[in-house]
Amino acid sequence: MKEEFIELLKSTKRENIDKLIEFIEKTDFFKAPASTRFHGNYEGGLLEHSMKVYEILKHKVKNSVISMDVKDESLIVIALLHDICKVNYYKVDYRNAKNEFGEWEKVPYYTVEDTIPYGHGEKSVMMISEYIKLTVEEKYCIRWHMGFTEPKELYGTLGEAFKKYPLALLMHEADLEATYFYNI
Repeated sequence: MKEEFIELLKSTKRENIDKLIEFIEKTDFFKAPASTRFHGNYEGGLLEHSMKVYEILKHKVKNSVISMDVKDESLIVIALLHDICKVNYYKVDYRNAKNEFGEWEKVPYYTVEDTIPYGHGEKSVMMISEYIKLTVEEKYCIRWHMGFTEPKELYGTLGEAFKKYPLALLMHEADLEATYFYNI
């Protein structure tokens, strides 16, 4: 899956994509979980989640009820990199839990160590933009991919973003579907 991820990014032919890939390879992206407990909370979950979001987003755009003129390279960038903010974000810690025999033992679990507290979608946009140029639509899609899990005070802004860039709504839906339909 790692090789496919890298080949998809390379296929965008974006200027400096090689530098972005180099950065990703130096992080824990390919081993990181997608979350601590909600979905993909296992080694490699982030990679698997990102790939599934891409698959779903491609399908959603192709079968959209409105005409969507979107280049595949944008779908690749949006879907594969929407959660790049999670690199070097989760750490393994240990807690006591009873095993199947009722005996206490130390078990690993993921915890958060946010060294760059810049938000979620906006942090991903910032990190990607340090390497490659994003279109305005790509920025909106990545920034608002969390949709209505954002604070309710932002719902008006979110709604306007979805009206202006319908692909952002499809991205949010693809992220939700990967999370809840596939648990990744």
